[in-house]
Parts: sequence; structure tokens; C-alpha cells
Amino acid sequence: MANFGYARVSTEGQTLDDQVAQLKAAGCDKIFREKVSGAKTDRIQVAKAVAALDKGDVLIVTRLDRLARSTRDLLNILDAIAKRKAGFKSLADAWADTTTSHGRLMLTVLGGLAEFERDLIRARTGAGRARALANGVKMGPHFKLTPHQQKEVLDRCAAGESEAAVARSFNVHQSTINRLVSSRRTAIEALVKVAEAEA
Repeated sequence: MANFGYARVSTEGQTLDDQVAQLKAAGCDKIFREKVSGAKTDRIQVAKAVAALDKGDVLIVTRLDRLARSTRDLLNILDAIAKRKAGFKSLADAWADTTTSHGRLMLTVLGGLAEFERDLIRARTGAGRARALANGVKMGPHFKLTPHQQKEVLDRCAAGESEAAVARSFNVHQSTINRLVSSRRTAIEALVKVAEAEA
């Protein structure tokens, strides 16, 4: 069993010396060091630190914000550590210590709260979408062309001009023209079916 440390600062101008000293005093055998923003979730040294862990090892940081800047990021890293049957400890946050039953309980509660927060966000988003639809707000992509321009596009395409050429003349992506033409084609096909059914 071994103790590994992880030290991070956000910019090249900052120093890791204080964190390294604390981690050495905590008995870390190897310290992974990084100068990168905590907002990045794909930090190379964090990945190396987790990959180095074996069963019974412990990853130690001086403070939680050195390891992660969001609850989701923290929980993802802790999950990766747990899968390696290793532990985690934050020197400044006594409750964040998966080597104790109390710490494991606190982090389980934290995970539950994060899941509850995500459910609330999903519920609010769904309710807001439903209200918008009820009020006549149209969802999905919007055409970048005015109704007059859309008519011109359809006329030119019907006359045999290529969608790519029409798109260039209106300075839009060809997919915009394709969606408009496809929409018109679908509407015409629907009208034909209705007329055939009534005949």
C-alpha cells in the first residue's frame, strides 16, 4: 500500500511548493504535479495518478479544489479511484476521506445530492419546454431565410438550379436549402395523398 499525492495550480506563474511540502509531510511516496486550470476535465497528471493506484493505495490532495472544480468532476474521479479499490483523502477537508466509514458516508450523501440536483434541472427544463410549446413557441432549427427568400429559393430549385449554387448566392449552408426543399416536397406529397384519398 502506498500514498500518492496530486498537486495542481492554475497557471505557470504559481508555485506548487506549498502543496508538495504538505503532501510529503502526509507521507506521499510519489507526487503528481500539474499546472493547468481545474476547469479542464482531461488533466493528464490526474489520469496518471489514478492509473498508478493499486488496491489499498490512497490518493491525497491538500484541498478538494486542487482535484476538481465541480461536484460532477469530483464524483467521476472518486468513482475511478474506487474502481481501483483505492482510497482518497483531502488534507483540508476531513470529511472527504474514503479510508474512513464517516468519509465514505459523506461522499455518498454528496453523490445523492448531485443526482437530486440533476433531476431537478431535468424537471425544470422539461416544464419550461412544455410551457413554451403550449404558448406556441416553435422548437428545433429555424430557417435563416425570410419568407420572401424561401419562396425565391424554392422557385430557383424548381427551375433546375442546384441547391449548392442557391446556397452560395444566399450565403447559407447547403443543408439549409436542402431542408427547405425537403419540407416543401413533403408538404406536396401530403397534399397529393389527401387529394387521392378524396378522389
